[in-house]
Amino acid sequence: MLEVKNVSLGYADTTVVHDVDLQLAQGEIGCLLGASGCGKTTLLRAIAGFEPVRSGAITLQGQQVSTPGHCLAPQRRDIGMVFQEHALFPHHDVAGNVGFGLHRLPAARRPARIAEMLELVGLQGMGNRWPHELSGGQQQRVALARALAPRPRLLLMDEPFSSLDASLRETIAREVRAILKQAQATALMVTHDQHEAFAMADNIGVMAQGRLMQWGSATQVYCTPATREVAQFVGEGVLLRATASAAGGWDTVLGSLPASQPNYVQDEDVQVLLRPEHLALAATGLPATVLDCKFRGSHLVYSLQLLDGQRLMAQTPLARVHAPAETVFVQLAV
Repeated sequence: MLEVKNVSLGYADTTVVHDVDLQLAQGEIGCLLGASGCGKTTLLRAIAGFEPVRSGAITLQGQQVSTPGHCLAPQRRDIGMVFQEHALFPHHDVAGNVGFGLHRLPAARRPARIAEMLELVGLQGMGNRWPHELSGGQQQRVALARALAPRPRLLLMDEPFSSLDASLRETIAREVRAILKQAQATALMVTHDQHEAFAMADNIGVMAQGRLMQWGSATQVYCTPATREVAQFVGEGVLLRATASAAGGWDTVLGSLPASQPNYVQDEDVQVLLRPEHLALAATGLPATVLDCKFRGSHLVYSLQLLDGQRLMAQTPLARVHAPAETVFVQLAV
C-alpha cells in the first residue's frame, strides 16, 4: 500500500529526514515513534503531500506520488487524516462532521454511510450530538469515523491521543486499533509515546536525528533493537559492559549471557542490553546500592548502582521493598 524509498526531506539548507525506507502492506497499522524533533511528523506530512521530497520516492498502491520535482497534491492522494486536536467542526453535529468528506457519494447514500461509521466506532444514535457534548475519547472516535467515511486508501494519524488523559491513551489506542482492523484500513501513526505505539501498531519505526533506526514488529523492536538509540528509547533498561566468551556468548560482571542477547560495539567496547525483567534481587549475588524505586502497579523497578559505578534496573514483586542507599544483591534472571 505504502512504500517510502530513500526519502530525504529538509528546509532551506537543512536536511531533517535522511534516507528513510519503509513499507506498509494493505490492512497494516504502522507507527513512527520518536522524541520531539526527530523528523517523524515531517515524514508524515511528506506522505500526505504537504512537504516535497529532496530525494527518493513515495509510492501509494503502485503510484508514485512524490519524487524530486513532482508532488501530487494532497487532495488527489486519497488519504484520510486524524489530527492531534481532533479538529471537529463546532458548528456541525456528529453526523455533519462524519459526513463532511462524503461529497463524492450521492446524497441519498450519505445517511447510510454515516450510520455505518457511527456504528463502527460505537457511537450509534449519537449523530445529533454536538462536539462540545462529547468526551475526549468520543471526539476522537468521531474524528476517526470522519476520516474513514470516504474510504481512503491510507489513513494518517498525527499524535492522535496526545490531548487525552494519560490514563486513557493506551485504552483508546487499543479501541482504535480494533476499529481500524474491523474496517480493514491501512494506517500510519506518529507518536512519542511507546505505550501507544505498542498498543496500536503492527510495525513500529523508531526515529532519531532524522533517521529511521529500525522498522519492525513491537516484539522485534523491544527484544532485538537494531541500534543503541532504539535500545535506550524503547522500554526501560541499561547497557552493561561485556566481553566475548569462549563459548560464543557474552561475559559480564553478573555472569554469562547467550550470544543471542542484543549487543552493541562502540570503540571496541561491547555492551549488552539488560531490561529490568532480566535481573532479580536475591539473597546472594553481586552487591548493589539502591538509587531509587519506581512503582509500576503490579511490580517495582529499582535503579541500582554496582561497586564499579555501572547502573542497572531490576524488576521485583511488590512485597520486596528496599530503601534508597540500601545494599541489595542482584542476579541475572535470563
